[in-house]
Amino acid sequence: MSQLNNDLYAIIRCGIQFRGEKTAPLGLKSCHISYLSRICCYPGISQDRLAQMMFINKSNVARQAAALEKGGFITRTPSPSDKRVLQLHPTDKALELMPQLEQIVTQWDEQIMAGLTQEEVQTVSAVLQKMKDNAARWVTEK
Repeated sequence: MSQLNNDLYAIIRCGIQFRGEKTAPLGLKSCHISYLSRICCYPGISQDRLAQMMFINKSNVARQAAALEKGGFITRTPSPSDKRVLQLHPTDKALELMPQLEQIVTQWDEQIMAGLTQEEVQTVSAVLQKMKDNAARWVTEK
């Protein structure tokens, strides 16, 4: 495996552990930050659209949405236009937690960017955006 892949994977795994420790007392898993941030930002988003947006398969979204619903963080309701489509809505509990979840993300950003200059942060961000776009293009073109 290339060093780039090893490094990216290590950063991702460490981030999962960090978020996991911070979200466990809240009754959440580390991955739930991404789900909740999008559901709060796009209330009524369908499970299918959320899967596309996050580059995750539909069954994983359905499983995590069920867990979030069971925890009282979201509701799932059938779409008025198509009863087969489930729309996801944040509960007050989720909306109240968002500032805390955003702080967890900020803490991790600060952890991994420690010691970088503002210019380096901008360069890393720009390069990662290009890499993400390339990866997303592969997913959408297949």
